[in-house]
Amino acid sequence: MFKVLRRVLLLALVLPALAQAETFVFTAIPDADESRLQQRFGKVADYLSTELGVDVQYIPVKSYAAAITAFRNDQVQLAWFGGLSGVQARRLVDGSEALAQGYEDQFFKTYFIAHESAGLDAGETLSEALKGKTFTFGSKGSTSGRLMPEFFLREQLGEAPEAIFSRVGFSGDHSRTIAQVESGAYQVGAVNYAVWEKELANGEIDTDKVSVIWTTPTYPDYQWTIRGDVDQRFGEGFKARVREALLGMDDPALLESFPRKSFVPASNSDYAPIEDTAKAIGLLD
Repeated sequence: MFKVLRRVLLLALVLPALAQAETFVFTAIPDADESRLQQRFGKVADYLSTELGVDVQYIPVKSYAAAITAFRNDQVQLAWFGGLSGVQARRLVDGSEALAQGYEDQFFKTYFIAHESAGLDAGETLSEALKGKTFTFGSKGSTSGRLMPEFFLREQLGEAPEAIFSRVGFSGDHSRTIAQVESGAYQVGAVNYAVWEKELANGEIDTDKVSVIWTTPTYPDYQWTIRGDVDQRFGEGFKARVREALLGMDDPALLESFPRKSFVPASNSDYAPIEDTAKAIGLLD
């Protein structure tokens, strides 16, 4: 009888705690093939769950806009955003904060790549020879695949992309940009340098067909952004613990999946240049 009462008392204590337990959910902008993202971020979810002592789940999204919407609607509390998508998300959710960025994200850059049939040579500036070619960005909401390439095109050639090129497209992600330019579907494209370098190292790019013709100046890009209400939901100090877990991610296998050599502190102010650029070219009010 005593044992039965003891079990009842234990259940009375444990069940309310279980009922209150929430899953901490995060997502990431779909900047590469979905199967790769699932593999990358499934491991990150396991790591964060261990470090934070709560159930952590990664959910994939189909577009940059969907990642921002999920963050705004509280379907996710943490997201791996690009520079522009992070700015857009934080403008929609009061108190949200950039927590950490990859070491390399302080000095991000975009490669302009061209199919061999375009006859374009590598140079230190964007060439007038680009005019009349076909061109693809990545996603419409991508910092490295759209925002900054468009900024530098306007800065150096003095016109909007639609006036420079005979046809302008949006591939949807960096891997598809590489594939479309390599196949000749577009003559020129703008791609995240880290995706290019990783695919090149993996032997997935035919450099006889496609090559880098220009590298942009550096700018801030990817970052982890968290909602401002997580301490209320997951306990006092939770946001600080998430930051600590992200900055403490030192497993080479986890870091290689980004790929980053480490994570460093980030703040909203780091992304002021991205916000200013987006406003300047009409992507933000």
